[in-house]
Amino acid sequence: MGAPMSRAGRASTLVARGGAVALALTLVACGSPGQPGSSDAGRAGDDAGASGKPFKVGLVYSQTGPLGTYGEQYRAGFQAGLDYATDGTGEVDGRAVEVTAVDDAGDPAKAVAGATDLIGRGYQVIAGSTSSGVALQVAPLAEENKVLFVSGPAAVDAITGVNDYTFRSGRQTYQDILTAASFIGDARGKSVTVFAQDSAFGQANADAVDAVLGAKGAAVRSLLVPSGATDLTPFAREAADAAPDLLFVAWAGTNATQMWQSLEQQGAFDDSTVVTGLDIKPTHAVFGATAEKIRFLSHFFDGANDNQAYQALAKGLAAAGSEVDLFTNDGFVAAQMIVHALGEGGDDTDAMVAALEGWEFEGPKGQMSIRAEDHALLQPMFTARLVAHGKGFAAQLVDTLRPDAVAPPTAQ
Repeated sequence: MGAPMSRAGRASTLVARGGAVALALTLVACGSPGQPGSSDAGRAGDDAGASGKPFKVGLVYSQTGPLGTYGEQYRAGFQAGLDYATDGTGEVDGRAVEVTAVDDAGDPAKAVAGATDLIGRGYQVIAGSTSSGVALQVAPLAEENKVLFVSGPAAVDAITGVNDYTFRSGRQTYQDILTAASFIGDARGKSVTVFAQDSAFGQANADAVDAVLGAKGAAVRSLLVPSGATDLTPFAREAADAAPDLLFVAWAGTNATQMWQSLEQQGAFDDSTVVTGLDIKPTHAVFGATAEKIRFLSHFFDGANDNQAYQALAKGLAAAGSEVDLFTNDGFVAAQMIVHALGEGGDDTDAMVAALEGWEFEGPKGQMSIRAEDHALLQPMFTARLVAHGKGFAAQLVDTLRPDAVAPPTAQ
């Protein structure tokens, strides 16, 4: 496959200047031998293999900040995925894969400074972006500098198709919304309220719900809560008073417990079908008695699948003292993608891009494919419920939606 078609008209341009230096921790990939995620490791060109120089990969993600817990899951999954995809060697074509982690703390400015520094030091692969706002700022650097960027948990739809050099290892908001739509059947004539934070993530969800369900005949309105709001009661009361057929909750942050308590106290569950994304395990307990009233969409959770890649993820995480959770898949898949790109493209970024476009592989979720036209990651999605388990709750699979059933439209 040749160099990818240009999508420059859809990309914004960000010129990063200055010599900002990011504090980084360099980790040389290693671990116990696993089963390779593909047979592509070790196929880099002869010149790349002969050089013997390590492949340098930068992980710019939230080690700290509001999404630090998500970021740690991503990092742990990435290490397990790298071990799996390289059969435990930490090498591609005999060249070590050195991973340098940079903390952006969820701040786009810090992310741009960190990524710029890594690129200036010769890194050709950048991965990470826990936050959607961060991903939107880092992606243009990939095009400007012709480096491979594999965005992580960031769900904003605008990452898909933004430029030739940007991919994603997680799902996007549109896939979440199509999964949520499965709960209400025919949307025509239904009322829908999106309850979300006024952030890039929240606005992306509001826009996606309007685009998907609004186009199907639903009356959609958004109730966006200021990210810095400390009293959520008036917003919860407004949502309850609206009594929509579907109350879609999109929330990411440390005050989720307060948000759910406010919705319950104001009676939001009485007259509406409440749908939300299943969050990380520690949040399951916050739902309390309302857990069985909520319908959950999920892009991944412990027990969502049981294929070879999933088992490798679980085993790798357990060996590191961790466990499967929401964003461990995103890190694992990022490592699979990067190993494949390096194995096929070596030090040629355009060849890496060409290798990823149209690639089909099996990740922990199941069968995945990268749409060549816009780099959308087509993947299965899940619906789930929370059931009592000991003193808390555990996620239980309800249904698996095929990749084609939740595929976003091709980005223009």
